[in-house]
Order: sequence, then C-alpha cells, then structure tokens
Amino acid sequence: MRRWLPFPLLTVALLVLWLLLTGSLTPGTIILGSILAIGAARALLTLTPPKTRLRRPRAAFRLALVVLAEIVRSNWAVARIILLPATRQRKSGFVRIPLDMRAPYGLAALACIITATPGTLWVEYDSADNTMLLHVLDLIDEEEWVRIIKDRYEKRLVEIFE
Repeated sequence: MRRWLPFPLLTVALLVLWLLLTGSLTPGTIILGSILAIGAARALLTLTPPKTRLRRPRAAFRLALVVLAEIVRSNWAVARIILLPATRQRKSGFVRIPLDMRAPYGLAALACIITATPGTLWVEYDSADNTMLLHVLDLIDEEEWVRIIKDRYEKRLVEIFE
C-alpha cells in the first residue's frame, strides 16, 4: 500500500482540498481529484530532503509565539501606514543581512517567517557569503533590522535546527 500511496495523509488532504475548491461531489470530480492527489504525492518521492531533527521543541514553541505576536504587531503597523499615509514620510528599502545559520530547514523557516510578516519580504539568499536580502516597507534604521532578524529569529532557529 505504501508503494502506491507513499504519503497517505497528504493524498487524502489534497483530495479533500480539491473537492472543497471545486465545490462538487460528482464521481468525475472525485476520480480526477484522486488521480491528481496520488500523482502529486508520488511526485514528492523524487525529492530527497536532507535529514534533520528538531532539537528543542520548547524553543520552537517560543519562536512560534514570538512570530505570532510579530505578525499581529506588523499587521497593525502596515494598516496604519496604509490608512494614515500623511502621518509621516515612509521610506522603503533593502537591507543585506549576514547570517550565521546554514541549516536548510532553518533558512526555509526564516524565509517563511519573514515573508509571512507584513511589511517585510525575503528577496534573495546568497549562499556564497551567507547573506540574505530583505525588503522592508518602512525602513528607518538598517542596523536595527539586522539586529531584529539576528536576535529575534536567527538565534532561536539556530537553537532549534543546529
């Protein structure tokens, strides 16, 4: 069974998502959704992700709380920028941030955290010099952004993944 359905939960989840998005439960929709779900799950077999282990689950939970709080705070800040544009001159820009972390899952988590936070966007990662390029909607101080990323996120991700 594992040979035909290597990721059974993913297959079922994809099928359910397909049925919810199409909005119908006809036999044709179910068959097509099943074929697509099985095909997508089997396509994942070609990927060979690096092995990793979550070293500190408590640190991951604390990081999730920090990220949640930051997303809420950033939503309010971006809403103020959009709804009250005349309050202050805004300057957006790019910041290059040197990283100490090299763990692939840690870098992926950092990219997701930064991109999920309103007002910031992970633009580029340069593996040669281990730096990331960050776009900030309201750039006041570049050094402050370097400190925020390194202290608030990278330090915790290193604790979790390295």
